[in-house]
Amino acid sequence: MRSLAEAITGLELPAVEKISEEQAEEPFQILIATILSARTQDATTHAASTRLFRRARTPRSMAKLPVKEIERLIYPVSFYRNKARNVKACCQMLLERFGGRVPSTMEDLVMLPGVGRKTANLVMILGFNSLRNICVDTHVHRISNRLGWVKTKLPDETEQALYEATDVHWWPYINLYLVTWGQNVCRPIGPRCGDCAVADVCPRIGVVQRRSRT
Repeated sequence: MRSLAEAITGLELPAVEKISEEQAEEPFQILIATILSARTQDATTHAASTRLFRRARTPRSMAKLPVKEIERLIYPVSFYRNKARNVKACCQMLLERFGGRVPSTMEDLVMLPGVGRKTANLVMILGFNSLRNICVDTHVHRISNRLGWVKTKLPDETEQALYEATDVHWWPYINLYLVTWGQNVCRPIGPRCGDCAVADVCPRIGVVQRRSRT
């Protein structure tokens, strides 16, 4: 983890990390941006979130937007129609059930439309400075299995296994380090193992290299 911390210096940060910095760690913006980020490239997530927040920055103002307008603002994120409905419903629930504030517990967060454990964990880490959560997305799931830290098939299994396999000190940073590394070096297919800061300790479990053209 120390090697990865040094290696990611200067690399492009994940979109939600950028938004967290830009919005002064405001839980609501982090929540909405993370909902939009699912299965969407970072540049698209960042642009869509920025457009949406220019139009509405609070649960109350966002809940007033028609779904069609939210769709227009967040397009072309993946599944933008479904995400637009979830964003509006999420804002309505925040107003009706939580006094217009993002709840600070896992149990309450996963009640919100469009929010699963990945989103809830990232909100806890970035929005509430939690030191007790691990956020697992596809990059964290893939790389922690490649490194042999865990042997799991699903991200939720990986989250639970990582609590056992890693030191608590690193829990809030695992997502930042592994997502940044996964986007830039440890890619799903054709990872740049020759440029990897932890290649000497990586067993490369399940690594698939691109075939060279002849």
